[in-house]
Amino acid sequence: MASVTYDHVSKKFGDVLAVNNLNIQVEDKEFLVLVGPSGCGKTTALRLLAGLEDISDGTISIGKRVVNDLAPKDRDIAMVFQSYALYPHMTVFDNMAFGLRLRKMPKDEIKRRVDKAAAILGIGELLQRKPRQLSGGQRQRVALGRAIVREPNVFLLDEPLSNLDAKLRVQTRAQISKLHKDLSTTFIYVTHDQVEAMTMATRIAVMNFGVLQQIDTPHNLYEQPANKFVAGFIGSPAMNFFDGKIEKANGKLVLDAGHFKMDVPKNRTAAYEPYAGKAVTMGIRPEDVHNDKFAPSNITPAKVDAKVEVVELMGNEIVAYFKAGNNDFVGRVDPRSEYTYGDKVQVVFNADNMHLFDKETEKAIR
Repeated sequence: MASVTYDHVSKKFGDVLAVNNLNIQVEDKEFLVLVGPSGCGKTTALRLLAGLEDISDGTISIGKRVVNDLAPKDRDIAMVFQSYALYPHMTVFDNMAFGLRLRKMPKDEIKRRVDKAAAILGIGELLQRKPRQLSGGQRQRVALGRAIVREPNVFLLDEPLSNLDAKLRVQTRAQISKLHKDLSTTFIYVTHDQVEAMTMATRIAVMNFGVLQQIDTPHNLYEQPANKFVAGFIGSPAMNFFDGKIEKANGKLVLDAGHFKMDVPKNRTAAYEPYAGKAVTMGIRPEDVHNDKFAPSNITPAKVDAKVEVVELMGNEIVAYFKAGNNDFVGRVDPRSEYTYGDKVQVVFNADNMHLFDKETEKAIR
C-alpha cells in the first residue's frame, strides 16, 4: 500500500496553466476525491499521477518513490476511466485477464485473481458473457474488476459513474465505497458531482481554475468552507448569497442586505466586528431557510419578506425558490408549507448558521 504526494505540481498546455502549484498529501488507504467544475484541473491532476501527462513543474511521489519519469506501467497504479473501454470481442473473463496475460502471469494466478475480483464485485456469473450482453452497471463493474486484478498500490477513478442513470449511480457509488473498505487500498477519485464526493470521500480536495481551494473532510468542508467558491460548490441546492454591509446599531452588529436586516449572533460579534462599515457577502444554506410557521424554536431568527417563485414538492420536504428585493434564493422548507406561485410570505433565516465572506478576497470570515 502507498501514500501519494503532489509537491508543488504544475501543468501547462501552451499558455494555459491547467494545474497550478498543487500540494496534496494522500495518506495510505485514504479515499480522496478531487472535485470541481469542468476545466478545474482535477482530471489533469489524476492523469499526471497516472503518467498519462508529463509534469511541467514539481514532483509526484507514490510512497517514497518519485514517479515523474516512470512509465505508467511501472507506477503500480490501476485506472478506471469514464468510458468502460472493454474489448467487445472478448468475454468478461478475458477482459479482466488481458493485462495479466501481457505480463506473462501464470494461468493459475490469473484465474485466482479474476475469480476473486468477480466475487468481490458480484459478477461471477457473467465471466463468459461478452460486453454487449451486459448492462451499463455490469460493464462498469467489469472495468473495476480489470483494475482490481492488478492488485495495485493506488486506484485512480476518473468519473466512473457519469455514464450511469441516477438510480444506478447511487447503487454503484455504494459498491465503490464498500470496495475501498474491502481492499484497504488508496483510492483517488475524480468527479464534478459534489454529492458523490460528500458521500464517498475520506477527504475532499476542491479545485477551481487549476488551484486547490480547500482540502478537508466532507463535514468540515460543508460547515467551514474556506471561501465563497467552496461554500457555493459544496451543498445541494447551493448556498444562498446576499451582498450587504456590517453596521453597528444600539451596541449590536447588524447585517444590512438592503431588502432586509438581521442581527449578528453574539457568538459571531468578535469575529465580525473588524468588518463594521465594510461590504461583505452573507451566505445561508437552504436548510437554514424556514417557513415562519414551522421555524425551530431554538435558533436565532432573522425574518425576511419574500415572494414565492417556484415550488418543488419532494415528499419529505419542499424546495421553494423565493425572491426578496433583487435577491433570488432557495429554501428547503417543511413539507406542510402550503406555498404556491406568487405568494407573499415571511421566511426565517437561522442566523446561527450564517456565513460571512470578505467582499474583495471572497475568503471566509471566521
